[in-house]
Amino acid sequence: MKAVEEIGGIGEPTGIIERRRARPRDAASVTRTTILTLAMMAIIVAFLSPLLHTAIASIRSPEQTSQLHSPFLPSDPITYEFEGRDYDVYQVPIDGAVRELALVTKGRQESKFVDPANPGAGLITWTGSWRTLEPAFALSPKWGNYADVWDLINFPLLLRNTILIAIIGVIGTVASCTLVAYGFARFRFRGRGLLFTLLIATIFLPTAVTLIPTYTIFVKIGWVGTWLPLLVPTFFANAYDVFLLRQYFLTIPRDLDEAAAIDGAGPFRILRSVVLPQAWPVIIAVAIFHFVYTWNDFFGPLIYLSGHPELYPLQVGLASFNGIYYQNPAYIQAGTMMTLIVPVVLFIVFQRVFIRGIVITGVEK
Repeated sequence: MKAVEEIGGIGEPTGIIERRRARPRDAASVTRTTILTLAMMAIIVAFLSPLLHTAIASIRSPEQTSQLHSPFLPSDPITYEFEGRDYDVYQVPIDGAVRELALVTKGRQESKFVDPANPGAGLITWTGSWRTLEPAFALSPKWGNYADVWDLINFPLLLRNTILIAIIGVIGTVASCTLVAYGFARFRFRGRGLLFTLLIATIFLPTAVTLIPTYTIFVKIGWVGTWLPLLVPTFFANAYDVFLLRQYFLTIPRDLDEAAAIDGAGPFRILRSVVLPQAWPVIIAVAIFHFVYTWNDFFGPLIYLSGHPELYPLQVGLASFNGIYYQNPAYIQAGTMMTLIVPVVLFIVFQRVFIRGIVITGVEK
């Protein structure tokens, strides 16, 4: 027989009673989930609001930026031609409704307007100060700002330079950091722990400490004024990417290495045929990290490429452009938006693999 529980003299199945008791708990869980979702959405909106403001500002004209009472979206004041003259259009409250009327005659107490939708109806007299009225605006984005910036900043040249520097740097970083991380993850040798600790310690070394000695060395060997100071160091690994790769390599079972070794595979063959095919998520993560770093790097190209505008990447070229066209903020914002396109598209395309590589490198091994 089914279990029955007596409540108030009425017998009900225990399962029904348990479901009834669970309902308030489910409602509370839904409420918490809803609140958490709304909070996350609010944080995302707040985080992306500067980007939205930059995008809107990039399609404004200088007049739209400087005009008073300008709406958030790029808009121009509406005018209406009446009897051979252009008159400003205002939002006029009449008979409980707001109408867009052209101001023909200005007065302190009364003003005369004409309705652009029905000019044949004659002038409309409105009592009040016309200075208290809000002007009417029409949406008018200036998409030509992007074309102007493309030509003024010589964007194709800067884009080519940036992509070349970034791609060569990614190749050097991935190749060198993979070899170093593979050595720390798979080979056992005396002093391995100490060497790895010293390598990680270099993360905390401020760039300002090594700037002058490094610059002096590059000057003496004649590399200043070329891309070599930006590219050659990437082929000698860095602590941050080595750490990420090593942590990921440690999650790959050693049994696979031993099986390959039994079949006669050497260390490099094991790396190429066993480790790397399973490590694509972290390799892509490291590549994206370095690509974005190179894409946003300003200080390095500034000190090593100064006086050679034909070698400038986007960040240095955009800074020079901003100094020339500072009176037109829309050009500056348009150039900024154009530099964001490639990193954003890159992250969207490799988002899933990128996140997987970051998450797995945090697994303790």
